[in-house]
Amino acid sequence: MKHLKTAALAAIITATPLSAIAADFNATVAAGHPPVFRWVKMIDEAFVPATQAALEGTEHAISFTGQYGGAIAGVGEELEAVESGLAEIGICQSLFDPAKLAVQNVTYYTPFVSDDARAVSDLMHRLHVEDERMRQAYADNGVVYLGAPVAIDDYLMMTNFPVESLADLEGRKIAAPGPAINWLSGTGAVGVSGNLTTYYNELKTGVYDGVIVFASAALPGKLYEVAPYVTRAGLGAQYAGALCANADWWDGLPQEVQTALTTGADAAADWYLDALEAAVGNAFTAMEAEGATITEASEDMRAAWAQGMDNAAKTWAAELDAQGKPGSDILALYMETMRETGATPLRDWDQE
Repeated sequence: MKHLKTAALAAIITATPLSAIAADFNATVAAGHPPVFRWVKMIDEAFVPATQAALEGTEHAISFTGQYGGAIAGVGEELEAVESGLAEIGICQSLFDPAKLAVQNVTYYTPFVSDDARAVSDLMHRLHVEDERMRQAYADNGVVYLGAPVAIDDYLMMTNFPVESLADLEGRKIAAPGPAINWLSGTGAVGVSGNLTTYYNELKTGVYDGVIVFASAALPGKLYEVAPYVTRAGLGAQYAGALCANADWWDGLPQEVQTALTTGADAAADWYLDALEAAVGNAFTAMEAEGATITEASEDMRAAWAQGMDNAAKTWAAELDAQGKPGSDILALYMETMRETGATPLRDWDQE
C-alpha cells in the first residue's frame, strides 16, 4: 500500500503544474558594498517589495535576507557567492569580476561615449534580454541574469590638488576601479586599483592623490573631505553589474515566482534610475556647500585626454575574440547602438 501511495503522489505531482503547488522560498541576497550605496539600497527599497507584491495571489512567498557590506561576500565576490549557493541572489558586479563577466565590461573600455546613465542602462538591459551571447557569461558561471542593471552616472575625477590641465596629473597616483585604470593611460598619472570601500581612507592616508569616481557615490562616501577638487571631464556613464540568481535555485522555482523576481528587478531598475538622476544634481550642490571646488574640464583637455589614451577597447575585444568570446561583435554593437541613440563619442573605439 505504501508503494501505491507513493506512486499515486508522484503521479499527482507530475500531473500538477509546478506553479499550482503552494510553496515558500528563502533567498539570501549578497552585496559587497554597504547599503549606503544606491545599488544595494534598491534591493530592500524596490526589488523585495515589488517581488512580494507580484507574488500576491499566487500561493507562493519568498522571504529575503540581505547580507550586505561584505557580510558573506566582498566587492567582486558576489558572483562566486551566488554560484556556490552561499546566496541565492546577488549583485553580480562585472566591473570587479572582469574575467568571468568579460563582455559585460564593454562600457568601461569605451569612455567618453555618453554621460546618460539611463541610456546606458536601457541599452545594456536590452542587449542582455535580446542577445544570448550577453547571457552566456552568466550561464557559464552557474547564475542567471535577473535585471536591474547598475548604471553609473558620469565619471569624474576627485583630487587633493587642483587640476587645470593634463600636465597637473604627471606622476600623481590616481585610483580607479577595474578596467577604468585604462582611462589614465597617456595622462602621465600613475593608475592604482581601488574601489569605493577603500577610497576615503587611502586618500586620507596618502596612498594616492586622487580617484576616478562618480558624483552620486562621492557624496555619501564623503570623498570631498579628502579630495576637495572635483574635475568634471565627461568620462561617461557606465554599466557595472546587475542582479543575478543561482541557476539551480532559479530552475527549481515555479514560473510564477520567476516572473515575480524579474518583475521585482524591473521595479528596482526604475527606482534606481529615478533615485540616481535625482541624486546627481544634489550631489554637486551638497559637495560644493561642503567646500569642494568643482570645475568643468575644457573641451581641449577632454579631447587631449581621449586622444592620448590607448585604445584598450580594441585590445580587450581582440583578446576575447581569441578566447572564442564575441568581443569585437559586442564592442561594435554597443558603439553602433549608442551612436544611433544620439551619443557623440569623442573617439569611435570600434572603428580605429
